[in-house]
Amino acid sequence: MTNKFYQPGAQRAEKVNDLFAAVAPRYDLINDWQSLGWHRWWKRALIAAAAVQPGDRALDVCCGTGDLAVRLERAGAEVTGLDFSAAMLAIARPRSSGIQWIEGDALRLPFADQTFDVVTVGYGLRNLANWEVGLAEMWRVARPGGRLLVLDFGKPDQALWRAIYFGYLRRVVPLFGRVFCHDAATHAYILESLRHYPAQRGVAAKLTALGGGDVKTRNFLGGAMSLSVARKP
Repeated sequence: MTNKFYQPGAQRAEKVNDLFAAVAPRYDLINDWQSLGWHRWWKRALIAAAAVQPGDRALDVCCGTGDLAVRLERAGAEVTGLDFSAAMLAIARPRSSGIQWIEGDALRLPFADQTFDVVTVGYGLRNLANWEVGLAEMWRVARPGGRLLVLDFGKPDQALWRAIYFGYLRRVVPLFGRVFCHDAATHAYILESLRHYPAQRGVAAKLTALGGGDVKTRNFLGGAMSLSVARKP
């Protein structure tokens, strides 16, 4: 049965906004529980791959509660965090007064071409009404020589491990939604959205099609999570 927060087409953004309004107060806590804290290590890997230089301009798209944006700032970047969820941004803003927090649409980024040295998205591309348009927008605002990085749930190639992993997303992860948000559908959404998302292989192919140089994918937990990285020539 289709998850109530996953509606393809015109209602996609509205339903995802409803989802994040529901989970925002417990979002970071649930991330720690459902990943056993590993999401922190995966984010550190993204920051390392971003190779931030002092003074770099960085954009974190779908910034949520600001976890990646704050890490980019600590690495020395001048950071802008963008998200369309007012509820998530309300939690992000107190985390840093030095970051420019913007409520905006990832499919129509309000920035000029070639503005940022680093463009990141963590666990957000999968939630867009059109992930390819979102990735193209990120590419548009990256400067020549800039780095684009995508961290998200993946699809393991190994069939048995993929079945075990999807089973965890189907049976265990919704319990966190039930306990912390009083609605299992908030976290059952993860598997539903992943089914419709091409994951690491699709992202790498699109980055290559956009003209990305040195496109690389780093898999974690056998491909259950993935980090895709490209440099704009």
